[in-house]
Amino acid sequence: MAHVDPILTATSAPTLMLAAGGDAPPPFTVSAMLTETRLDSWLAVLLVLAGGVYLYGVHRLRLRGDRWPVLRTVLFLGPGLGGIASVTVSGLHAYDTALLSVHMVQHMMLSMVAPIFLALGAPVTLALRTLPAAPRRRLLALVHSRFARVVANPLVAFTIFVINPFVLYFTDLYPLTLQNVFAHEVVHAHFILTGCLFFWPLVGLDPLPGRWPYPARALLMVLSVPFHTVLGLTVMQSTTLFGGDWYPSLQLGWVDPWEDQKVAGGILWAAGEFVSVTMLGVLVLQWIRQSEREARRIDRELDRREARERVADAAS
Repeated sequence: MAHVDPILTATSAPTLMLAAGGDAPPPFTVSAMLTETRLDSWLAVLLVLAGGVYLYGVHRLRLRGDRWPVLRTVLFLGPGLGGIASVTVSGLHAYDTALLSVHMVQHMMLSMVAPIFLALGAPVTLALRTLPAAPRRRLLALVHSRFARVVANPLVAFTIFVINPFVLYFTDLYPLTLQNVFAHEVVHAHFILTGCLFFWPLVGLDPLPGRWPYPARALLMVLSVPFHTVLGLTVMQSTTLFGGDWYPSLQLGWVDPWEDQKVAGGILWAAGEFVSVTMLGVLVLQWIRQSEREARRIDRELDRREARERVADAAS
């Protein structure tokens, strides 16, 4: 077990906690989740703006008589933007530097859950259907640019997605995010970005260059499962505390950092496998629907060909 210097514990815990952005939180309870909720953060403003812009786009479509699937709107606003808010704006934010388990909940929501629903909301498609001509051309140019082809390549996104948590937790970067507010917020944004890069080409409905066929996407999803298992088990079985002396120095009498770290590893392991298996189901469902659409298209083409042949036979 890591040794904690009593002098460090006695003198620097308030400083550490202030560096992370606040005083020591109260015991983790349901009521604390409500009382610690903040609605005045910059992230809350960005989430409201993103939701407002999306709804405005849907409104523009309806004004001109076009339809937009209600389910896409619900997925984008609900588990998409709402999922991000549930772990950053809610009372959970008060514990993300005090409990590693809460940080792991944030990690999974920001990198594996919310990005899936943001992708299913098809915001790029909505923008292409509602933007004026000039901005639409610029957006199309960006979507089909060389940069987009590189970052949207599933292998590139997969590599970033898998390596990202190992770099964070097994270097000095994680302790830095506990002590520096800016670094902490950058990591949150990075989770969202890497999650979007990984899941958008897999399940997203927006037009992307070089999209893989469904069997290859499913295989990539299967390959991601062992990495979450290994990372989760490593966290659970580690003989050192992640974050160094940070968690013991907070002197939170209502939690044992070692037990919390085991819970954190379990969350990472279980949630990673659950999301991956669910994603496989989504991919299979999309694959079946695409096959059905292709079969109907072929049937219509055959019907038209037979109709033309009958007309030709009748004319002769």
